[in-house]
Amino acid sequence: MTHTRSSLPLALPHAAALYLALTTALIAPVATAAAPQALSTVSERSGFVKTGRYDEVVALCKAFAQRYPDAVRCEDFGTTPEGRPMKMLIATRSGAFTPQQAQAKQLPVTLIQGGIHSGEIDGKDAGFLALRQILDGEAAKDALDKQVLLFVPVFNIDGHERFGRWNRPNQRGPEEMGWRTTAQNYNLNRDYLKADAPEMQAMLKLVQRWDPLAYVDLHVTDGAKFEHDVSIQVEPVHAGDEALRAAGTAWRDGVIERLSTQGSLPLSYYPSFVESDDPTSGFEDSVPPPRFSHGYFLLRNRLGMLVETHSWKDYPTRVRITRNTIVDLLELIAAHGAQWREQALAADQRAQSLGGQPVALDYKASDKTRTVAFRGYAYTRTPSDVSGALMTRYDETRPQIWNIPLKYDIQPSRVVEAPRGGYLVPAAQAAWVATKLDQHGVSYRRLDHALKQAPVQSFRADKAEFAATSVEGHQRATLSGGWKSEPQDLVAGALFVPIAQPKARLAMAILEPLAPDSLAAWGEFNNAFERKEYMEDYVAEDVAREMLKDPQVKAEFDARLQDPAFAKSPQQRLDFFYRKHSAWDTRYNQYPVLRIESVPR
Repeated sequence: MTHTRSSLPLALPHAAALYLALTTALIAPVATAAAPQALSTVSERSGFVKTGRYDEVVALCKAFAQRYPDAVRCEDFGTTPEGRPMKMLIATRSGAFTPQQAQAKQLPVTLIQGGIHSGEIDGKDAGFLALRQILDGEAAKDALDKQVLLFVPVFNIDGHERFGRWNRPNQRGPEEMGWRTTAQNYNLNRDYLKADAPEMQAMLKLVQRWDPLAYVDLHVTDGAKFEHDVSIQVEPVHAGDEALRAAGTAWRDGVIERLSTQGSLPLSYYPSFVESDDPTSGFEDSVPPPRFSHGYFLLRNRLGMLVETHSWKDYPTRVRITRNTIVDLLELIAAHGAQWREQALAADQRAQSLGGQPVALDYKASDKTRTVAFRGYAYTRTPSDVSGALMTRYDETRPQIWNIPLKYDIQPSRVVEAPRGGYLVPAAQAAWVATKLDQHGVSYRRLDHALKQAPVQSFRADKAEFAATSVEGHQRATLSGGWKSEPQDLVAGALFVPIAQPKARLAMAILEPLAPDSLAAWGEFNNAFERKEYMEDYVAEDVAREMLKDPQVKAEFDARLQDPAFAKSPQQRLDFFYRKHSAWDTRYNQYPVLRIESVPR
């Protein structure tokens, strides 16, 4: 049989066992008959019950390139900490197998990755199936004529090889799967902006070389049991460049429409309850911070799509839906990608004029809600005799419509004015910050001369709170404060990061101290907010008595004594005088990156 889109039968949602039997009987013979055994996967040959190990990816990458020499190349783009090659398939009928050739032909590039969380491995098996069918003309026949597809079957490769049953206890199939985090215990889908993991650094180099218009991240949810089987989230839709949001919306809605005609029940938001385990609390739409893939690419003025199949659907169902999604999104890029690419390049031009403009750093849903008719199951909420907690139990034999609230109105939650000139990173911090900027392709230049009383703005934290526990190996910091004019001397070797560049939003996300995934938020500058010098109390007493001879100081001190908390604290009272003394550390709580309103010469 030849199918334009779905070559896998529609799921029977209330008879999972029957569906699995039908899928095994109907799909596997067709799939293996349509291609040599060398191009089928362990998953196909098992009836989509199992998934293969990483050596299968290595073999298939080579086999696809050999079978389709005019359309596929197999390349390494990095090496994992445990020494495994990071494989990528380049697939196109355009003849553009390098970034330079794709650029010359003005082709949109689509990067699809599976296995960033390697227990959620639908994307690997669905991707190989979809690619073979496209190359054999069974689906999306002309899609590869008009774009370049970069397919990374597994991103978290070392985690993939931490193979075992029950690595995903909230998920139905495959029989065994990989692990969520890397061998170094990084969660790669928290690492896009901070880029700690070697795997992420390799991926960002790949992104820098190819500049994909569209980046697709294939996942599987956790959560409650319900009938909806996939969510499709895209940015920019609610955030980022205003004009480019139209392209993001069209891509998202187009995939959702096509999936609906193929028998799926897709959503445009992530179906996680506002209050854990309580369906009545409803859902909240959001814009993710740039630690996540689709929150990151909007800052590059590119399209990012998060695909989340539902963990409680069985593996054949999830592979089918992921396969359909891949075909659908590639067809849409083939049809509209040239136009969307032009819109993305226009967004790059607009980004260069962000200086002096308000820019949102973070977003949040307001309290506005609308009621959605959500397709769930009948459930009960009763106290557990095991945990003692109120537990929700679902009856999958009884579908039920839940009329529940959705917080849909997403608004900027923190907005700052972009500097008119850019940022200055003093020489003491320049080397390591330059490495971070290089990882993301953010432009800068090094100043070879000192600046005397440069007209800069400085951010001084009036409060700095450090997280009590480690997150991704970092002690995150929450700062409050603001930018104020404060001319300063800088020695030669400082970095100037201009705001007039295509990646202006990305530069702000990295360097604005109040941005949710900035270097400061991830604790990279915590040293600046640690007090290192003190004045002995007996010395401070003498200093205070001398300073109180100044009527203005005495008046300020008397006014502060009206605050009961201040009056009762010997330390606060002595610090009042210490902070006014020349011995006070003026760099304490000063964020060691500056803003400037003009371009330094």
